Amino acid sequence: MPLTTVALIVILLAVYGYFLGKRRAWKLAGDGAVAGKLHSLPAYHGSYVALWAALPSLVVLLCWSLFGQAIIDQMALYSLPAERLEGADAGKRGLLLATIKNTAFGGGFASDDPVIIAAAEYMNSLQASGQWAVGILALALSLMALAFAARHLAPQFQARHRVERTAQVLMILCSVIAIITTFGIVISLFFESLRFFERYSIIDFVFGLKWSPQTAIREDQVGSSGAFGAVPVFMGTMLIAAIAMAVAVPIGLLSAIYLSEYAPSRIRGSIKPVLEVLAGIPTIVYGFFAALTVAPAFRQVGEVLGLPVSANSALAAGSVMGIMIIPFVSSLSDDAIRAVPQSLREGSAGLGATKSETIRQVIFPAALPGIVGAILLAVSRAVGETMIVVMAAGLSANLTLNPLEQVTTVTVQIVANLTGDTAFDSAKTLSAFALGFMLFLTTLCLNVMAILVVRRYREKYD
Repeated sequence: MPLTTVALIVILLAVYGYFLGKRRAWKLAGDGAVAGKLHSLPAYHGSYVALWAALPSLVVLLCWSLFGQAIIDQMALYSLPAERLEGADAGKRGLLLATIKNTAFGGGFASDDPVIIAAAEYMNSLQASGQWAVGILALALSLMALAFAARHLAPQFQARHRVERTAQVLMILCSVIAIITTFGIVISLFFESLRFFERYSIIDFVFGLKWSPQTAIREDQVGSSGAFGAVPVFMGTMLIAAIAMAVAVPIGLLSAIYLSEYAPSRIRGSIKPVLEVLAGIPTIVYGFFAALTVAPAFRQVGEVLGLPVSANSALAAGSVMGIMIIPFVSSLSDDAIRAVPQSLREGSAGLGATKSETIRQVIFPAALPGIVGAILLAVSRAVGETMIVVMAAGLSANLTLNPLEQVTTVTVQIVANLTGDTAFDSAKTLSAFALGFMLFLTTLCLNVMAILVVRRYREKYD
């Protein structure tokens, strides 16, 4: 029985339990209003029954999804004859398990070894019987829990307290999962970066001026020096991010001021959704726009002016990236400006200030924390962008501040170093983790700066 079908049935049982509990609460209250007859509203009684019908079964399904396959893998692996596993290290056992899985699930590297075929058939039987057992267990558990919760209802039963407590526990669990996930990402990046720094000096990585991640496979190979100086990569990232912010900040900020302070509500309701549509366009579309329209246009302008403009340039990538970021700056700044209390505007007008003076001397300083936060968030978005840079700025790690030349960014090099047939433990592949860790530290510093700015200049209004 597919687990998705079981999960769907459990959800339907929970919906049925909600209406069952609600109807039972109305019966317990009798005719007329429920006030004074029930401790909690009928909706809470229904939610209580629905939670009992859904949560235990979903926990069982989740546990099976997380650990079931691992248990089946080990059982199938140890079903092999002892001589096949004798002396086998972790790598060989992993290869045997992969062969069994390919044979069981019809992969491209299926084996015709009778022993492997028998283990694959055993794995398939375990998979099928396990899914049926877990499905029946989950459905039985859901039905029993639903019946128990429905019988447990009473006029003075504190259903609201139970439901709110359960919701609080679920929210805490979600928060813990988010935090653990973040720590897991950081830890994995950190340890893979340590493996890279065991082979390459961190000083040379941070302060090196040459980036050439191609390493020599043979000792006599020429042209593969394996230089991992990250300065050109981070310089390219900062250059493109600076161009993007030079485009996005003025346009986004001025449009936010116009929409919040000058535009009639009818025009605001028309323009703001159009601006926010820009945020929903896939970055690949921006990349095509940059590579096929903007970059050739800049090159033609450069030829007219007598300037050498590369086919892929930081100016083209940064300009299009700035257009993409405009909605971030505009929308968040608009929200910050509109959050300024109306009493400040009226007070300034009462003292004789014009509208522009009120904006410059009252509204803008009051909204500054939100605006700075919006700009730093946009910077983080620009630093992490990949597709536009790949298509419009190129892959050359040039140490330059000339926006008319090719540059590359950290994210582009991460993608380039993690793709291809290079061994996973090579310096080239591991350097992607080191770049990712440095990029994480950079964006973390930006976020910390944003928090400090907001706390420093935050103004509280009653």
